[in-house]
Amino acid sequence: MEWLAQDPRVLFIGQAVEVPGTAMSNTVKDIPIIRRIELPVAEEMQMGMTIGLALQGFVPVSIYPRWNFLLLAVNQLINHLDKISIMSNGGYRPKAIIRTGIGSERPLHPQHQHIGDFTEAFCRMCSTIEVIRLDEPEQIFPAYQKALLREDGRCTLIVEWGDYYNEK
Repeated sequence: MEWLAQDPRVLFIGQAVEVPGTAMSNTVKDIPIIRRIELPVAEEMQMGMTIGLALQGFVPVSIYPRWNFLLLAVNQLINHLDKISIMSNGGYRPKAIIRTGIGSERPLHPQHQHIGDFTEAFCRMCSTIEVIRLDEPEQIFPAYQKALLREDGRCTLIVEWGDYYNEK
């Protein structure tokens, strides 16, 4: 995340980005506070703000700690962000990085509403957003590097494994 933050266009947006609260919070704690936008639990609004920031030339890293939370932003993600370049005939090509995770089950199982992995379903629903699931630590930096540096007009949805923060 520190590498991404070197780009002045990058902003981090979501829940627990300015304050502790999730495993992902620790990954942005060293990013300057001015580059982090803390939001309430309002997932669809967050994705709408992500789209707006991307349309203004920023590269938002929109953090949804678990897939199950991102489900609440599907309208904005699938019907708007994913289709905006198609609907505008390439006139708008926003760049956004959506970051989500498969909820950890160890050491404490948070119950089934927090551990979903919807990677395959989103791969099928997205026309332009590339969905990348990180299964091994060595995939992390190349995936985020690709997401930031890509010039093909696509956004990237990156899926992490919550259990791997402590295991890999």
